[in-house]
Amino acid sequence: MVWRKILGALSPFETIPLRKFEGTLAKAFLLFTVSTSLIHCWMNTAGILMSIKMNAIHLGTLMAVTYLLYPARSASPRHRPSLPDLLCAGLSLFSAVYMLVAYDRLLESNMNPLVFDLVMAAVTMLLLTEASRRSIGIPLTLLSLFFLAYTRLGPHFPGLLAHRGFTWQRILLRMVLTDEGIYGTTLTVSASYVFMFILFGSFLAATRTSEFFNDLAMALAGRYRGGPAKVSVLASALMGTISGSAQANVATTGAFTIPLMKKIGYPNFFAGAVEASASTGGILMPPIMGASAFIMSSFLGIPYVTIMLAGFGPAVLYFLGILFMVDLQAKKQGMRGVPPEEVPSLAKTMKERGHMLLPLGFIMYMLVAGYTPLFSAMAGLVAIVVVSSVRKTTRMRLSDVITALDEGAKSSAPVAVSCAIVGFIVGSVGMTGLGQVIAMNIMHFSGGMLWLAMVLCMVASLILGMGLPSTACYIVVATIAAPAMQSMGVLPLAAHFFAFYYGTLSGVVPPVALTSFTAAGLSGGRPTKVALVGLALASSGLILPFFFVYNPILLGISFSWSAFLWTMAIAGLGIFALSVAFIGVWRSRLPFWERVLFLLVGLLLVHPVQTERLLAFGAFAVLATLHGVLSRRRPALP
Repeated sequence: MVWRKILGALSPFETIPLRKFEGTLAKAFLLFTVSTSLIHCWMNTAGILMSIKMNAIHLGTLMAVTYLLYPARSASPRHRPSLPDLLCAGLSLFSAVYMLVAYDRLLESNMNPLVFDLVMAAVTMLLLTEASRRSIGIPLTLLSLFFLAYTRLGPHFPGLLAHRGFTWQRILLRMVLTDEGIYGTTLTVSASYVFMFILFGSFLAATRTSEFFNDLAMALAGRYRGGPAKVSVLASALMGTISGSAQANVATTGAFTIPLMKKIGYPNFFAGAVEASASTGGILMPPIMGASAFIMSSFLGIPYVTIMLAGFGPAVLYFLGILFMVDLQAKKQGMRGVPPEEVPSLAKTMKERGHMLLPLGFIMYMLVAGYTPLFSAMAGLVAIVVVSSVRKTTRMRLSDVITALDEGAKSSAPVAVSCAIVGFIVGSVGMTGLGQVIAMNIMHFSGGMLWLAMVLCMVASLILGMGLPSTACYIVVATIAAPAMQSMGVLPLAAHFFAFYYGTLSGVVPPVALTSFTAAGLSGGRPTKVALVGLALASSGLILPFFFVYNPILLGISFSWSAFLWTMAIAGLGIFALSVAFIGVWRSRLPFWERVLFLLVGLLLVHPVQTERLLAFGAFAVLATLHGVLSRRRPALP
C-alpha cells in the first residue's frame, strides 16, 4: 500500500488540480501575481539589470508562484498553501535576492565562491527540482537529474560516454552561480520575450478573443462537409498564434469542437484525435510557436522575424494535411456540415469582434518591420487595450487588466521552471562535450548517409521529447540532436526546425502522447486509440522535417517566390496523396493496392531529388486518372 501511494505520487500522468484560494488568501495571491507581472514589465522596459540578475528575479518570483499554486501531492490542501509550501516560496524569493546581492562580489573575487554561496546554490537546485516535479512532471525532472549525475559520475559511464567527471563544487558554481546553467540563455529568453508574449496572450484572452476565434472558424468552415472537424483545425491554428501550450489549445478549443464533432457522427476517438493533432499544430504556428521561436533565435543568433517567417510554410502544410484527412474521413462516412441555423454569420462575427484581429496583425507588422520582439510585445499590449475599447463587448475594464496580469504570471510559471531546469542539461552538455560525442556516434552509425542520420535524430527527438512541455522539449532536442545534423552539412536553421518539429510532435506519439491523452479526457475515447489515430492525422508533420531539410526554400532560405510556390504545391500534392492512402477514400473507396500506390507516390512527391519529384508528379496524374475511371464502376459513397 505504501509503495502504491509512492508510485502514484510519482506518476508522470497524475494531474493534481491547481489551488483555488478564497477570501484574504485569494487577494494576497492576486496581489503577488499582479506585482510579478508588473515587475517583469518594468524589467523589460525601464529596468536596467544584468541578465543574470534579471533571470534570478524571474526564476525566484515564478518559483514562488509555483509553490503557492501547485500542490505537492493530491492530498495537499486545496484552498491554502501548507507551511512547507510557504517556506519553499520564501526561500525561492530569498534565492533571487541573494543573487542580486552576491553576484557582484563573485565577479570581483574571480568567481571564487564562499561556503554559503555553495549552500545557496544547492538550495536553489533543490527548490528548482521540486518546482519542476510539481509544475512540469516527472519526465523532465528525471532527465535533468540524470544529466547532473552524468556530469558528476562521468568516469563510471561506458565507452565514448565516459569523461573525467567534475566535483560538486564545480557543478554548483557552473550550474547556479554563472550564466551557463539555470540562469543561462534559455532563462534569459523566458524572462524577456517569452514572458511578454505570454502576457500578450493573456490580455487577448481577457477580451474573450478565443471565443471570437471559435466563432470565426465556425463561420468559415462549419457549413461544409465534416464542418466541426475543420472548425477544430482552423480554431487551433488561430489559437496557436497566441498560445504556447498544446494542452491549453485542447482545453480551449476542444471543449467547443469535440462535442460538435461527435454530434454530427465522428467517433469519439476520432474527434479527440483531430483536436489533439490540430492543437499540437498550434505550437508550430507563428508568431509564438510555443515560445520556442525566441529561444531558437537566441541559439542561432539570427533575428526573431527570420524564425517567424520560416515557420509559416511548414505550419500551413501541416494543417493542410489534417484538413485533407478530416475532409476525406467525412466523405467516407457521408457526413454533412453543421445546420445553417447553427452557423454564426461571418459578417456579424467580424462586425462584433473582428477588430480583435488588429492587435495580432499589428504585432506581426512590428516584427516584420524590424522592431525588437520586446518592443513589439509592449506595443501589442497597448494596442489590445486601445482596440478592445472600440466595442463594449470587448472593452477591458480594470478588473480585466488585473485578471490578465494575474493569468500572465500563472501561465509563465511552468515555462520559467522548465527553461531553468533544462539549464542542467545545457550546462552538462557544455561541460562534458556530450553533444560532440552524440554527433560523432550518429555520423558513425549512419555511415555518412544523411537520410539515415535524420532517421536516427528523429527517433532520438521523439524519445527525448516524450512527456516534456514544448519549450523544454525544443531546448533538449536542439542541444542533443541539432549539432549532429549540422556536422553533416545541414543548415543550422533547418537542423533546429527539424529538432523543433519532432520534439513538438512527441505530444501525439504514443506511448507518452500527453496532448492526445488530454483530448481523450474531453472526448471520452480510449486514450491509446486517440493517440494512434492522432499520430496518423499528424503523419504529414512527421514527413515535413525531411522535406524542408532537403528543400530549405520552405524555410525562406535562398528565397524566391516561384521556387517557394512550386515547392509548396508539390509538397501539398504529396500530403494529399498520403491522406488518400491513410483514409482509403477519394472519389470512391480504395482497394489495398491502390492505397499502396498512393502512399508510394506521396512519399516520392516529397523526395529531395527534383527529377524523382517530376516523375512522381506524372505518376500521380496517371494514378488519379485511373482512380477516376475505376470509381465509376464502384459503389457510390454515402
